[in-house]
Amino acid sequence: MIALQVEVPIACFRQSRAREYAETYLVPPPSTVYGMLLSIVGEMNRYKHCGTKLAIALLTQPQKSTIIRTFRRFKKKEISDPTNARPDYQELLTDTQFIVWVDSGIDAESPTLLERLQIAFTHPETINRFGGLCLGESHDLVNSINLIPAHIQIGSLRWLVQDSDGTLTLPYWVDHVGSQGTRWRRYLFQELPQRHPPESAWTTIETT
Repeated sequence: MIALQVEVPIACFRQSRAREYAETYLVPPPSTVYGMLLSIVGEMNRYKHCGTKLAIALLTQPQKSTIIRTFRRFKKKEISDPTNARPDYQELLTDTQFIVWVDSGIDAESPTLLERLQIAFTHPETINRFGGLCLGESHDLVNSINLIPAHIQIGSLRWLVQDSDGTLTLPYWVDHVGSQGTRWRRYLFQELPQRHPPESAWTTIETT
C-alpha cells in the first residue's frame, strides 16, 4: 500500500448527469482518481488494472465558484459551424488537496498498478508517458503529487467513506460510450484521526 498527496489548484469534476449547467462534485470521484493514476504510469488501457483499491481523504475544503465559458456540442457535422459552440455556466473548485491510498486488491496484472506507481516514484526515468498530468478535464493540471513516507505523521482527515445513506453519489467506473455501464456508490465525509484508511473508505475499481 502507498499513499500519495495530490494538489490541484483549479478543477471541475463534472457531475455525470450535468447538462447545460456543468456542476462539479465536491471531491474527485474514485473513477477520476484511478484515471490519473493510470496516466502517471503511462497506461492507456483502463481495464488493465481493474481490481485496484483506492481510499481518498480530503486535506482541504475546496472553494466553489462559477464561471461562464464556451462549450462545444457537435450538433452539426461541420466542426467549424458556429451553432456547435455556445456559452454555458461551469462550476470550478479551487485548492483541491487530498491523499489517495492505493492497494493492489485483486489486480491480477504483473506488475500491479501499485508496483508500477512505486517504480514511477523511485525510477521515473523508466516511465513512458505523454502529456500533462491532469485530474478531471485535460486543462486541470496537477500542481504536485508526492509519495508520503511511512514515518510521516498525518493528523485528522476528512475521509470519503461508503455509506448506503450517504448524500454523495459518485462513479467508481465510467462508461464513456453511454451511461449504461457507469457504476456508482454512495458516500459521505467522515473526520477520523487515523493514518490508515478505515475499511469503509476502500473502493474497488471494477466494471460491475
